[in-house]
Amino acid sequence: MKFLDQCKIYIRSGNGGGGAVSFRREKYIEYGGPDGGDGGRGGDVWIEAVDGLNTLIDYRYQQHFKAETGEHGMGRNRHGHAGADVVLKVPVGTQVLDEDKETLIADMDQAGQRLLLLKGGNGGWGNDRFKGPINQAPRHANPGQDGEERWIWLRLKLIADVGLVGLPNAGKSTFLAAVSAAKPKIADYPFTTLAPNLGVVDLSTNERFVIADIPGLIEGASEGAGLGTRFLGHVERTAVLIHLVDATQDDVGEAYRTIRQELAAYGEGLEDKREILALNKVDALDDETRAAKAAELTEAAGHAPALISGVSGEGVTEVLRAAWGQVRERRAEEKAAVEGPEPGWTP
Repeated sequence: MKFLDQCKIYIRSGNGGGGAVSFRREKYIEYGGPDGGDGGRGGDVWIEAVDGLNTLIDYRYQQHFKAETGEHGMGRNRHGHAGADVVLKVPVGTQVLDEDKETLIADMDQAGQRLLLLKGGNGGWGNDRFKGPINQAPRHANPGQDGEERWIWLRLKLIADVGLVGLPNAGKSTFLAAVSAAKPKIADYPFTTLAPNLGVVDLSTNERFVIADIPGLIEGASEGAGLGTRFLGHVERTAVLIHLVDATQDDVGEAYRTIRQELAAYGEGLEDKREILALNKVDALDDETRAAKAAELTEAAGHAPALISGVSGEGVTEVLRAAWGQVRERRAEEKAAVEGPEPGWTP
C-alpha cells in the first residue's frame, strides 16, 4: 500500500430541506387548514480517528465529500427526512488543518475521537407553523438553510513512542527489523527507506512500545535536499529519539552534527527531545578502530555513545532498555496530568 501522510480535501455539509405549503382538502371536512410539513435538516460532516489505519491513501482517489441534502416537507404534516452524515475515518495521529495549512483545527490523537467539522443546514418550516388567529391560511414556508463548505488539510503524524534518526545507510531499517517483527526494505544503497515504518518492540509481557523508522536525513534536508524533513513530523510525538551513527564512515562527528543541525532547523521541539546516541555497525570494526570512533563521537556529542550492531545484536538490548525507561517516564507523566494529584488524607 502506498504511504500518504498529507492531503487536501473539500468538505460540504448538506442543505436543509424546504418547508411545504399545503392545505388539507377532504370531502365533507370543513376548515381543513394548512398542513405543510417541515423540511429535513442537512447532513453533518464528522471526522473520526480509528484503529487499523496508518495512511491517508483513501483520500488520494476521492477529495470531495458532501453530506446529503434534507428532504423537503410534504402535505399532511409530513416532515422531510434528514440528510445522511459524512464520516471521514482517519488514522490515529491525524491533524486537521485549515486551508492555510497552519491553523490547527483538531488533533485526532485518541482512537475513537470524533469531531463535528461542519454542521448541516436546518430544515425550513412548513406553512402549518405560521397559522394563527390572524393568519389562518398562510401561503408561505421557509426554505432550508444552506450547508457549510471549506477546504481542509489532513496531515498524519504517526503515533510512536521511540523514533529512529540518522543519515541514510546508518542502519535504521536493519535495527528496526532486528528489534521488531517489521520487515522494512534493507539494501546497501542510500535512501532505501522512502516512507516511515513502524514496529512493535516486546521486551517482556508488560514492556512494549512502538518504534518508528523514517527516511534518512542529509545536509540541507531542511531546505529540501534529499527527501527533505517532511517525515520528521512522524517522530514529533515520541518520548525519545535513538540517533544512529554509522561507525564505518570516515567522519562520525560530522555525521552527528549534520543530523542535530537538521533537527534544530526543523524545530517543533525535536532539538530538545531526549536522545539516545548509538554508534552502529561496530561488528565491522576491530577494537582499536572502535575506540577511536567512539572517542571521536564522544567529542562531537559531549557524551559517550552506546556501541551497537543491528546485525549481531551487540548492545541492542541495552539501548532498548534505555528507550523503554524514557517511554515509561513519559507515560507516567501523561497519566498524572490526566488524573491529577492524589487527594490528601483528611480525618
